[in-house]
Amino acid sequence: MENYGKIIIGAGEIMINFIVCEDVKELANKYKKEIDKFMMNYDIDYKCYIFKDYGKAWETIAKKEIGFKIYLLDIVTKNGSGLDAARLIREEYDDWSSMIIMITSYPEYKYEALGKRLMLVDFINKLDNSEEKLKDAFSICMKNYDKKYKSLKYTYKNTAYNIEFKSIIFIEKEPDSKRCLIQTDHGKFYIQGSLNEVLKKLDTRFFKCHRSLIVNLNQIERYNQKENIIYFKNEIETILIARNKKKELMERVRGI
Repeated sequence: MENYGKIIIGAGEIMINFIVCEDVKELANKYKKEIDKFMMNYDIDYKCYIFKDYGKAWETIAKKEIGFKIYLLDIVTKNGSGLDAARLIREEYDDWSSMIIMITSYPEYKYEALGKRLMLVDFINKLDNSEEKLKDAFSICMKNYDKKYKSLKYTYKNTAYNIEFKSIIFIEKEPDSKRCLIQTDHGKFYIQGSLNEVLKKLDTRFFKCHRSLIVNLNQIERYNQKENIIYFKNEIETILIARNKKKELMERVRGI
């Protein structure tokens, strides 16, 4: 895709969609303000959809592929239940990636909601410090967003790159050079700078296991500590693991 003479690699930032169902207009407006206030901290496009019930308009958006979704569902409305809506999202639409937050003035539904295995982010009582709890729940949602859609953005030789973190397998310092090789699951790219400079642009899924190599822990299929070999999911291997990094690498791969 062309962008003012530069080429952008990758899908770019995925829009965040807040889907709110609340039949009390004043509360719906309040949640919208909380969302706007929260998203001021992020340089990411987002959109709010406000519904007063779980009718056809809500179902249309719930079915549609529009990016990352964060649902804010009222359990009891004049037309439909948030529990039924959550079940529809998970089981009928087979959507297990979207974030679902339940909010209600009926706290007695909490154990029923949690017992249905709907993978809820939170169950919030409208009457109990809901603003602060919504902020905390949104923060959890953003951590999931970052994990899935964060990207490495940089410019190299007049070309702008936007490479999703999840697609990066490893980053290797090129010998006798001031650039690094980025190996992804769809090709190779280059970035100017030292390995430590690149590491500062990444998140905790990346681990510097050697002075010349950063690996994406999520791309590792297995690590044989005895032979000191990393096997990546795409059948690439590497033995670039420093002796003093072996123990920590083993723990990180095991998730400790």
